[in-house]
Amino acid sequence: MVRSVDFPLIFERSVPGRRGVRPPVCDVPVQPLADLLGTENLRTEPPALPEVSELDTLRHYTRLSQRNYGIDIGFYPLGSCTMKYNPRINEKVAALSGFAHAHPLLPESLAQGALQLMYELQEDLKAITGFHAVTLQNVAGAHGELLSLMLIKAYHESRGEGAKRKVVLVPDSAHGTNPATAAMCGFRVQSIPTDSEGNTDLDALRAALSEEVAAMMLTNPSTLGLYDRNAQKACELLHEAGALVFCDGANMNALVGIVQPAAIGFDCMHLNLHKTFSTPHGGGGPGAGAVGVSERLEPFLPVPRIIRTDEGRYALSYDHPHSIGRVHAFYGNFLNLVRAYAYIRAYGGEGLRTIAEHAVLNANYLLSRIREAFPPAIDRICMHECVVTAQRYKQTQGVRAFDIAKRLLDYGFHPPTMYFPLIVPECLMIEPTETESKQTLDMFANALLTIAREAMEQPERLKNAPHTTPVRRLNEASAAKNLVLRWQGEVVYPQEVPACAC
Repeated sequence: MVRSVDFPLIFERSVPGRRGVRPPVCDVPVQPLADLLGTENLRTEPPALPEVSELDTLRHYTRLSQRNYGIDIGFYPLGSCTMKYNPRINEKVAALSGFAHAHPLLPESLAQGALQLMYELQEDLKAITGFHAVTLQNVAGAHGELLSLMLIKAYHESRGEGAKRKVVLVPDSAHGTNPATAAMCGFRVQSIPTDSEGNTDLDALRAALSEEVAAMMLTNPSTLGLYDRNAQKACELLHEAGALVFCDGANMNALVGIVQPAAIGFDCMHLNLHKTFSTPHGGGGPGAGAVGVSERLEPFLPVPRIIRTDEGRYALSYDHPHSIGRVHAFYGNFLNLVRAYAYIRAYGGEGLRTIAEHAVLNANYLLSRIREAFPPAIDRICMHECVVTAQRYKQTQGVRAFDIAKRLLDYGFHPPTMYFPLIVPECLMIEPTETESKQTLDMFANALLTIAREAMEQPERLKNAPHTTPVRRLNEASAAKNLVLRWQGEVVYPQEVPACAC
């Protein structure tokens, strides 16, 4: 078992007969378990559980929690996923009993506050994006992508073109969820290349357009961390061909208060409320993936819709005959909607614009610090994240981006996103977010520059990294194929390099 010497596992703390608590002896008649479950379903031996005291248990799990890395511990530069710090006041607002204890089956008369909050959040998002209507029902960004293509599909079917509009165009730099979403909706995916400036290749787009194209899924800013200068022209070309354009809003945190996606020409987009507007992204959720749509797609939005009546009250409206139906039970992840509402209302329009400007400023400052050692994939001013390449170290020293990421652990930093987008060799995608200070960015930049020197002078040190973490480098391919998810006695995890005391 590869672990820290001073941090025994809970099973290694176990002492036969030791107990954390002794429950009182039951003083009422109990029906035998065999009668309830059947003799064949009963254990013949007690389960192999650790026998530890309350104090040992407390210390063990407290120390485990201190080994977790999170935004409260340090800098978390994951590109695209946007693991930024968010004001704790949002958590307090979401914990208010009127929100946290609201039952999803409350009648409208007893849920006016919740309905008002969601209605006003919709209106805020309409003002931010420029779209005609917004739904909050989606529970993740990918879920928002799915709804958007479902709406596009319903639109073409309403015009009698559903049978022929079967192709969705996806840039080669797109998030992997884009082609997966299109395929789930029954579309055939066709890739569109990126030009030398990091924009949509308009010549390739023109060549791909036909009556079969239903839509294009365009991320702006792109996963290259760049504003797509050809986005507006791409929308025009697609509209001329009778197709629609979906905007992947994963990177909207660079544009809030600066650019309205609807003004570019997009017909719909999803917004990661859990990323751009409040709780950190990543870790599997819960999320909130609001979708904004143009007027032509509004009739197909899911029900129920949140409306304000003529009497000034708020209601759930089901009277929409062209709706595609419901896409989630009840109404999304409500408490994340509360957090997003609190975030938007706390900062207002000017504050949100300033936040976006600082996100872009921080990314460009960090890029300026490291660009000599890690050149940008496309040499342009970036948006909220910078995408750089470590290809020179792979070519000259055999050091991969993977090795650089592992070495960052020794310097106390969580690694950035690696090998995405796929079109950039030995890619590192770094998003500093607007919440980090110049001092933090300088420490991270200095660590990367030091590692770059090590890559040239001591490449084996990087290839064997990390050296200071509780668990050394694992054989990740083997670990993925042979999962160990529970205690199995003396398990030996596959190692790429032998453990050492360095």
